[in-house]
Amino acid sequence: MTTALAVAPEIGMALACRALGVSRATAYRHRSPRPKAERRSRPTSPLALSEHERAAVLEQLHSERFMDDSPAQVYATLLDEGTYLASERTMYRLLAGQGESRERRAQLRHPAYATPELLATGPNQLWSWDITKLKGPLKWSSYSLYVLLDVFSRYVPGWLLAHHESGTLADRLIAETVEQEGITGGLTIHADRGPAMTSKPVALLLADLGIAKSHSRPHVSNDNPFSEAHFKTLKYRPGFPSRFGSIEDARVFCRSFFGWYNGEHRHGGIGLLTPEMVHRGRGEQVRAARQAVLADAYAAHPERFMRKHPEPPKLPTAVWINPPKEKETPPSQ
Repeated sequence: MTTALAVAPEIGMALACRALGVSRATAYRHRSPRPKAERRSRPTSPLALSEHERAAVLEQLHSERFMDDSPAQVYATLLDEGTYLASERTMYRLLAGQGESRERRAQLRHPAYATPELLATGPNQLWSWDITKLKGPLKWSSYSLYVLLDVFSRYVPGWLLAHHESGTLADRLIAETVEQEGITGGLTIHADRGPAMTSKPVALLLADLGIAKSHSRPHVSNDNPFSEAHFKTLKYRPGFPSRFGSIEDARVFCRSFFGWYNGEHRHGGIGLLTPEMVHRGRGEQVRAARQAVLADAYAAHPERFMRKHPEPPKLPTAVWINPPKEKETPPSQ
């Protein structure tokens, strides 16, 4: 802008601005800046209370008689006694000016919970578990389905269906599944803050097994996304009934579902492989076989593949629950 103003007397403002790519209107404003307007104080309304009247209202509000009453109570009481000092809204405004307009009851303050940031780079490093309800034959009846899910492979190593939620049942399920998977350490189990998840039996078991525990923040469903997504897959499965006739009926369905889910379901989050393939370490082998099939298809009809050779979806190398946010670096001066 300084250059435009310097050369404008010789070549003209329009040509200078066009050559430098700046706005001509902006250049004119820089050349002849407008003086800043002085801010005028707002005049006091003739309808406003005088200082003496304001002091009288505050004196009544602060008096021992009215100190624990709301302005509405004070206003109505004085009005019934034949006295009018100010409107109810004015009383609120005067208290707000004194910093005294707030909730008088003790308010519950929630502590600041840290966001769980959990990473898995292989199977049996991070498990997520949760409990969902399956409706029973009667309107009020339901069963509790406990599901342990490996976050990296999406494999379900253990599940349990019971009539109710219980920390003891969760303790048994976790202990049996850990033993079945042969885990001796390096495992973190993440869950929400339900009664079974935070129960004493589960906490003691995890401590005995040397397993780290992690919990979601209260009222934040996004902290346990893998279990929530898995339950959606379960309940959107064709054949999932609106109600189960009995707990045995529900167990038969779950046994069939988890067999299909682990061994047949091609999961979009793990390169369209089955959870069992990834959990048992056969993912790269299957992907290599897929690559060979695609290479043969490309060799037979390269014109059908635009721009590049076809590749099967890649396996994830790291899976996060709440990946850490990158800190914004300030622009260099």
